[in-house]
Amino acid sequence: MCGDDEFKKLEEELKKKKSLLDEKETSLQEALDKLEEVEETLSEKEKDLDEKDEKIAEYVSHMQRLQADFENYKKHTEKQQSQTIAYANEGLILKILDVYQDFERALNTCETAEELRNGLEIIYSKLKNTLEKEGLVEIPAHGEKFDPFKHEALMAEDNEDYESGMVIEELAKGYALKDKVIKYSMVKVCKK
Repeated sequence: MCGDDEFKKLEEELKKKKSLLDEKETSLQEALDKLEEVEETLSEKEKDLDEKDEKIAEYVSHMQRLQADFENYKKHTEKQQSQTIAYANEGLILKILDVYQDFERALNTCETAEELRNGLEIIYSKLKNTLEKEGLVEIPAHGEKFDPFKHEALMAEDNEDYESGMVIEELAKGYALKDKVIKYSMVKVCKK
């Protein structure tokens, strides 16, 4: 009978060990399942990373092309700008060339002082009209209140006929191109 008790103990121990082995197998299977999930996730992440690397490479390539395009555009714009500056006065020069040619004709064809004077008056009028069409205006000075933004005082004197700060005499005309003063009027100002 002792053998039966021992056999039952061994059988119970075997059942416990089998149960423990089953638990270990289940745990191992769960661990393997989790490992498989992690491997799948890792594979997906690697795939995502590869796709993102490709996107980054595309963006870098696109950015480099854009940068090259911008550099080319900048060079083209600078070239155009320098050409525009170089030929900015072409239209005005063409208009003044007509006046220049009129001077040549007047000098070559006028025989008397009166003819020369008449020719010069015509040329003066033509040049004045050309400059006015371009936006040139004379700055009024004589009898005006002195304005340091339009006039440059070269002299000052006391004069009973004028109030202090008034322009007594215009020594040289001043000009504005549209709204910008390009040559100040040189004036004598009344100072009391």
